[in-house]
Amino acid sequence: MTSLVMSLNGLSQSPENLSLWYDKPASDWMTEALPIGNGYMGAMFFGGVEKEQIQFTEGSLWAGGPGASKDYNFGNRERAWEYLEQVRALLADGKLKEAHALANSELSGLTHKVKGGPSFGDYGAQVTMGDLFVEVLSANGSVEKYQRELDISNSIGKVSYAQGGINFERHYFGSYPDRMMVYQFKSDKPVSYSIEYVSPHEDINETFADGMYAYHGKLKDNEQEYETRIKLDSDGLFEFEDGKITISDASFVILYHTAATEYLPVYPNYDGNDFKAINDAAFLGIEAKSFEKILADHREDYYSLFNRVSLDLGGDANQGLPTDKRMLAYNQGTIDPGFEQLYFQYSRYLMISSTRPGTMPMHLQGKWNNSLDPPWACDYHMNINQQMLYWPAEVTNLSECHLPLFDYMKSLVEPGKITAKEHFNMDGWVVNTMNNAYGYTAPGWGFPWGFFPGGAAWLCQHLWEHYEFTQDKAFLVETAYPMMKEAALFWIDYLTKDEDGYLVSVPSYSPEHGGISSGASMDHQMSWDLLNNCIKASEVLGKDKEFRAEAIKIRDEILPPQIGSWGQLQEWKEDVDDPNNKHRHVSHLFALHPGNQISVEETPELAEAAKVSLNARGDEGTGWSLGWKVNFWARLKDGDRAYKLFQRLLKSTENQGTDMVSGGGTYPNLLCAHPPFQLDGNMGGCAGVAELLLQSHTGIIELLPALPSAWENGEIIGLKARGGYEVDILWQQGKIKEAIILGKPQSELLIKYGGSTKLISLDQDGSIKLSHLDFE
Repeated sequence: MTSLVMSLNGLSQSPENLSLWYDKPASDWMTEALPIGNGYMGAMFFGGVEKEQIQFTEGSLWAGGPGASKDYNFGNRERAWEYLEQVRALLADGKLKEAHALANSELSGLTHKVKGGPSFGDYGAQVTMGDLFVEVLSANGSVEKYQRELDISNSIGKVSYAQGGINFERHYFGSYPDRMMVYQFKSDKPVSYSIEYVSPHEDINETFADGMYAYHGKLKDNEQEYETRIKLDSDGLFEFEDGKITISDASFVILYHTAATEYLPVYPNYDGNDFKAINDAAFLGIEAKSFEKILADHREDYYSLFNRVSLDLGGDANQGLPTDKRMLAYNQGTIDPGFEQLYFQYSRYLMISSTRPGTMPMHLQGKWNNSLDPPWACDYHMNINQQMLYWPAEVTNLSECHLPLFDYMKSLVEPGKITAKEHFNMDGWVVNTMNNAYGYTAPGWGFPWGFFPGGAAWLCQHLWEHYEFTQDKAFLVETAYPMMKEAALFWIDYLTKDEDGYLVSVPSYSPEHGGISSGASMDHQMSWDLLNNCIKASEVLGKDKEFRAEAIKIRDEILPPQIGSWGQLQEWKEDVDDPNNKHRHVSHLFALHPGNQISVEETPELAEAAKVSLNARGDEGTGWSLGWKVNFWARLKDGDRAYKLFQRLLKSTENQGTDMVSGGGTYPNLLCAHPPFQLDGNMGGCAGVAELLLQSHTGIIELLPALPSAWENGEIIGLKARGGYEVDILWQQGKIKEAIILGKPQSELLIKYGGSTKLISLDQDGSIKLSHLDFE
């Protein structure tokens, strides 16, 4: 990677400075424990002195599905579509209450109660695999020099302290290449340990032999089988009794830990994975490797992703205060750009740790879940949350981390086609608000929140974005375009002509806000976006001329964004927006972000209407809502307003209530507080920072489009722009000192800075160097 050749006032970020650290153990899983992961598994460590707790799960451990209930039907009501025209007729007659009642009773999806399962019945939930407890048996006395740390520069957790004249050190990390979680315990004098795995699931078999512990278990509701194994390396003596491993007189203990389940993402049964063979292969792979080699391979893999992007805003990323105290000081007005750098990079760390090729995609909590019945099932929520989780993937140079989402989407197409037929009698495929690991693509079991057939259209934007950023035509041919076209077929069927000749979405609900409608604006914006991207993809591939012509015709007849009676961007076809409503969903601004139907340059009146709507909704919100608003204001080129919301996102939750509207902010472990913890706010905030510094959605690469005045000096290295370009920017006193753009040799592109746009050509080596003088 090419970096800037100049450095301003020592603004070159030192990667070893990127750490979260604390001066006491964690007492609460959600707010204080620290996350590590290898893509397949996620673990949270507490750093306890007498007893360490490492809670963990594996991404495919899912309750519910066809194994939980003979009546499981992917949520579908057979022939529900027979009521669709009745709902539409009631809406045409202005009978909104009756239309909603009928839609809620006949178009909603189904779940069935399951004994011993989560509260959502056979819909299921992603569930914890349990806890490891490692107890120190032979140390006592007061604790000194305690520190608990998450070093995100090296992707390693650390605990150190002294007790009773003995110095203790621990190191934890998740290795993607070796499919291992690794936990090392050291002391400068021999001590004894007790190690126990506590499972909330049914025990099939538990063994310990030759230093290898294995637990074969199954879930209670669907009998999904799994196995977790731990290989121990130590200079101490082992004993195993009543499920506990005791290690005596050990100066070190290393636990090599992996897990797998029988889940396979294949419709309709979702089972058949040889999980024991998976674990066998993982341990065979490390058989001849030392701890140092496993750690080195982990670091090399991690650096290959994490070190692509660095951000320096002119502050120390590892200030002397513990992170929880540092956040409180920041909230009280301490200027701390290093803390903002840390938050940005922490989000990238979380993405690398929780979504890698061949793994399940991130869910609402990434890969971290300690519950058998978690909030919203720890599922894949498609009306904003799942998409927001992946917003940083392309722009922050982590394209490979995007791939698990696409694999998951493939698994949804076949059941999604059945839902399109059963609920709408339409071609194509759909997903709605809540999606599980078992093909649940039907509307949710309650309206208005459950009805969101636009989920697949929004997901397909990610396919096109991945192509736009990578220029991977093979991906477009083999993966993206077929799914995009199938999703478009549904909207070509579903949209209907209104009295003015426009195509509208009937019935529709604006996500989680308001009642039934004859046209929620978000539906129109998403279907427009999907068709527009299909048209561009068809042109790139030089195929499907007839389909392209139909897509153009439909796209151009969709009701465009409307400006309402008080200057707002309308949330519905009907002009009924309440200027005093403060709801967290601002879904009707999809066309501004992440869509590109509205922009300051090309549709200034609509951009102004979007601003009116945002001002009316206000600057409060839950975690993900704040993250989205940062991106909205960045697209509106108001960096200071976006920065204000970014600061609000980083607000400490200490002394806050848990009200979902007035809550939000960040927990002491820097995980986003919806509340409860959801990872989407972290990812939305990270994407928002990138959006402030670089934009390319209009086909023009704009440098520092919405730079906050608080970030007067800074440097960003390695951001990606659409077209396959990589961008480094160094700025001083709010002006570009130097920018380097990398891409295809001798390619031409439009660059914008400070209101001036120019056409440039990259050199023969595929680079160009610019400064603010080039735009004057």
